[in-house]
Amino acid sequence: MLPAQSAPDVDAVFAALAHPTRRAILARLVQGEAMVMELAEPFDMTQPAVSHHLKVLEGAGLITRRIDGTKRPCRLAPAGVATVDQWLDMLRDALAANYDRLEALLTKPNPHDQDQE
Repeated sequence: MLPAQSAPDVDAVFAALAHPTRRAILARLVQGEAMVMELAEPFDMTQPAVSHHLKVLEGAGLITRRIDGTKRPCRLAPAGVATVDQWLDMLRDALAANYDRLEALLTKPNPHDQDQE
């Protein structure tokens, strides 16, 4: 039996997302899995530099690499994306609650208006 994988750490995920190169790599991986050299093509950096970015993304749980002979294709990791989505859902829920409270306040009858009638 495989050990249960824990959800990626939110801080590690957002730290990985803070770098524009890593966000660009993730955007490329939306199209499907890719090899390191394919991911390195659009950047003016060495393959080891791209590999470093991939290690950060992998450590944050945003990508996975599988072994295919001598190749190690990279792909998006659903758990990492879910971590971001859950965190953003928490913010969306908080904003919705704030808007609901504001709407309730704005639609509440004003007792001072009734006194003036």
